[in-house]
Amino acid sequence: MSLTDKAIAQIRELIRSGALPPGSKLPPEPDLAAQLGLSRNLAREAVKALAVARVLEVRRGDGTYVTSLQPSLLLEGLGGAVELLQGDSALQDLMEVRRLLEPAATALAATRISDEQLAEVERHLEAMREARDDVERLNAHDAAFHRAVVSATGNETLLTVLEGISGRTLRARIWRGLVDNKAAGRTLAEHEAIFRALSVRDASLSQAAALLHVSNTELWLRGHLRSGQALPWGMTAQE
Repeated sequence: MSLTDKAIAQIRELIRSGALPPGSKLPPEPDLAAQLGLSRNLAREAVKALAVARVLEVRRGDGTYVTSLQPSLLLEGLGGAVELLQGDSALQDLMEVRRLLEPAATALAATRISDEQLAEVERHLEAMREARDDVERLNAHDAAFHRAVVSATGNETLLTVLEGISGRTLRARIWRGLVDNKAAGRTLAEHEAIFRALSVRDASLSQAAALLHVSNTELWLRGHLRSGQALPWGMTAQE
C-alpha cells in the first residue's frame, strides 16, 4: 500500500467510524494533516482522490465536506467502468449479472409497488406499444419500464447497480431489434406478462416473468455470438 493509499484509508476510517458523518466539514488541510500524522501533500492527494470517488466534495473558498454518501452518488462511476469492459465475453457476463439480479428485483417490487408506481410502469408499457416499429424508441421505453420497476423496490443500491450495467446491455437489445424483425412482438409480450404479474402483486409470478424475459435476450445474444456475427459495440442508443 502506497503512502497515499494509507492516507486515503485513514480519512475513510474517520468517515466510517462516524467521526466525519455525511455533510460534515473536514478540518483545514494543515489541521487534518497534523491530526492524521501526514504531510500536507499526502493529505491533499488523499482528499483529491476521495473527491474523485465522490466521497468528499471540495467547495472553493469554503472547504471540504463529506458528501451525502448515497449509493447513487458513490456508485455513479459504475456505468463508466462498465463501458470500458472489452470483448464479447464481458457483455455476456453483464447479461448474466442482469439475469441474476433483475428477476429478484422484480419479485421484490411486486411486494412493495404502490398504485402510483404501477401506473408509471403501465405508462412506459403503453409507450412501448406505440413505439413498436421504432427500435431505438422501443428500447428506450423498455429501459424506462425496467427502471420504474426496480425503483419500486425502494432499494437505491440495487437500482444504481442495474442502471450501471444497462448501457451496454441496452445496445445489445437495440441490435437484436435491428436484426430480428420478430423481436419487438416478443419483447412486448414479455413486458405485458411482467406488468400483469406486478398488477396482482404476485412476487413469484413477477420473478418468473422477468426471468423469462431476461433469459430470452441472453439466449439470443449467445446464439448471435456463436454464429460469428459481430456486435457494433460503438453503437449508442442515440444512433
